Amino acid sequence: MTNALGAEDLSVRLQTALAVGSNPDPVFLETLVERCAVEPDFFVRDMLSWALTRLPPEATLPRIRHELASERTQARSQALHTLSKIGDKSTWAWVTRDMLRDADDEVARTAWRVAVVFVPEGEEKDLADELVQQLGRGDRTVQLSLSRALADLGDVIRSALERAAESSDPAVAAHARATELLRQNPETGFDVALAEAKRMVALGPERAAAAAAASAGTETSEAAEPAETTESMETAEAAEASEGGDC
Repeated sequence: MTNALGAEDLSVRLQTALAVGSNPDPVFLETLVERCAVEPDFFVRDMLSWALTRLPPEATLPRIRHELASERTQARSQALHTLSKIGDKSTWAWVTRDMLRDADDEVARTAWRVAVVFVPEGEEKDLADELVQQLGRGDRTVQLSLSRALADLGDVIRSALERAAESSDPAVAAHARATELLRQNPETGFDVALAEAKRMVALGPERAAAAAAASAGTETSEAAEPAETTESMETAEAAEASEGGDC
């Protein structure tokens, strides 16, 4: 089984992880955890995590907790992911601030997701205050993950985002405004929200509002012009028909 989980053929590794999860046995615990730390394929890693959730949590959780302190970034990230799959909210305290601030983007992104799911009632605001410190970090994927995590906390993030939106760092301010736009309207695409937020930061709220109003006015005027032209043509045609009748 150990050899099969390390096979070169991806499908062999995937089928082996499935087989182990379908026939759970604590004897496989160490091998599964170790493989999580080095498996290159996302789908196989996810199957490995699923197999771990099939084992007794009293055996799995202590081993996962140990893995959270690993020097290997993938080991930490996958351990957090497995925690989210197990779903034991008593492990909330294991998701530390250091993990939320981890220098590795994948570890941090996974920690944000787990923290939002596990946060105890009444501690959401403290978590929001912690997460907003990461605004402006990373590429589009990282920023989208953080925005989604914050938005999932609900209305408690509003005051923290308002403060961040006034940041002197334009990347932080834009990310904060984009997250608020997403919170207000989840149907808004992240790219659209971020572009609008960057425009507001660049122009300032008043100039951005004026520009938006001017743009709306231009669109209204353009939309009205064809109607006016059509009306004028109809009037002219009626006049011509009247003149022809008089003749």
